[in-house]
Amino acid sequence: MAYSQFTYKRVHVELGIQEDNALLFPNAITIPPTAWLIETLKKVQTVALFSEKSRSEGIVFPILTEVRERNQQKIALYSGAIINADTEKGLNGECDFILSKGKQRFSVDSPLFCMIEAEDNDIEKNIPQCIAQMEGARIFNQNEGNAIDTIFGCVTTGTEWQFLKLENHVCWIDTERFYIKQPEQLLGIFQAIVDFYWG
Repeated sequence: MAYSQFTYKRVHVELGIQEDNALLFPNAITIPPTAWLIETLKKVQTVALFSEKSRSEGIVFPILTEVRERNQQKIALYSGAIINADTEKGLNGECDFILSKGKQRFSVDSPLFCMIEAEDNDIEKNIPQCIAQMEGARIFNQNEGNAIDTIFGCVTTGTEWQFLKLENHVCWIDTERFYIKQPEQLLGIFQAIVDFYWG
C-alpha cells in the first residue's frame, strides 16, 4: 500500500489519526505577489489546464517557488520526491510537493514541514492521501532525528486550496478554503506556515 491508497477509514484505523475542523490561520496577512508571479499566472490562464500535471506545473509550482524565493536559506522545495517513511504501514511513495527546513539540496533533507498534494477535481476524496503523507513526513523526521510536533498539508486543484494541520494524532482541516484568484491570500497562508517554525 502507498500514500495514494489511503482512505478516511484507513487513516483512522491504521494510523490512529482523527480529523476535525478549525480556522487554522485567523491572523494571516496578505502578501502582494511579485510582478513575475502575476504575469506567470496570467499566462497560465491562456493554456488549457486540463490535467493534474499541467495544473501542478502551471499554477502550484509558481506559487511555491514564490514562497521559497521570499524565504531563501530557510526552506527548500521538492517536486515528485519519494518519501519512504514506514513501508509496513504503507507510508511510502511519491509526494507532489514538499517544503522542508534548510537549504535546497539534491536529495530531500529532514525536517519536512509541509506536504502539498495536487489533485484533479475532488479535494475531499484526496484529503486522506495528504494526511498519510503528513504522517509519513512526521515519521521521516523522527527517523532522521529531527522530530517536530506539527506538520502542515494542503490539497489543491490549482484553483482551490484546502489546508490541513497534523498535530497530536489529530488532523485539523481548515474551515476556510482559498482560491488562486486571490494569490495574496495563498502567499500569506504559506508565509504563516513558514513563520510558525521560525517565530
